[in-house]
Amino acid sequence: MEERNEQVVEEVKEAQAEEAVTTENSEETVEEKSEAALLQKKVDELQAKLTETEGRTLRLQADFENYKRRVQMDKQAAEKYRAQSLVSDILPALDNFERAMQVEATDEQTKSLLQGMEMVHRQLLEALNKEGVEVIEAVGKQFDPNEHQAIMQVEDSEFESNAVVEEFQKGYKLKDRVIRPSMVKVNQ
Repeated sequence: MEERNEQVVEEVKEAQAEEAVTTENSEETVEEKSEAALLQKKVDELQAKLTETEGRTLRLQADFENYKRRVQMDKQAAEKYRAQSLVSDILPALDNFERAMQVEATDEQTKSLLQGMEMVHRQLLEALNKEGVEVIEAVGKQFDPNEHQAIMQVEDSEFESNAVVEEFQKGYKLKDRVIRPSMVKVNQ
């Protein structure tokens, strides 16, 4: 019987040892699972941060490209219209020059002076033309509020409705930009 008791005791010890190993393994497994879950959570957080950072980087790159494009366009516009302030300053003098040329020549000296003024006027217009300055056509054209400024209205059956009848002051464009609109009389 003693042998049997010893055998039972041994079996109990083995069972307890197996149980201890299983408990130890299960504690390690729970601990490993918990650690794995923490590591996975950390990986997910880092992945989210990386995605957010990549998104911000792409937006910054796009913003920078847009900024470079805007600066380039501004630079081109500044180059294209660099003469605008000079032309704006010259236009009143050109108007006065044209008014002076409207004087009636009564003698040879005045005629000669007017011919010289016409040559200077033509050269001045050619120089402005080289810079892209154009006179805005007005009389006989349809009224365009982008190019014409109506200062009077009349009813004249000789002209179409909304046509420019008379020009009081010439208008000018620099390339495609109106520097000064034509001051006109418009038919109703």
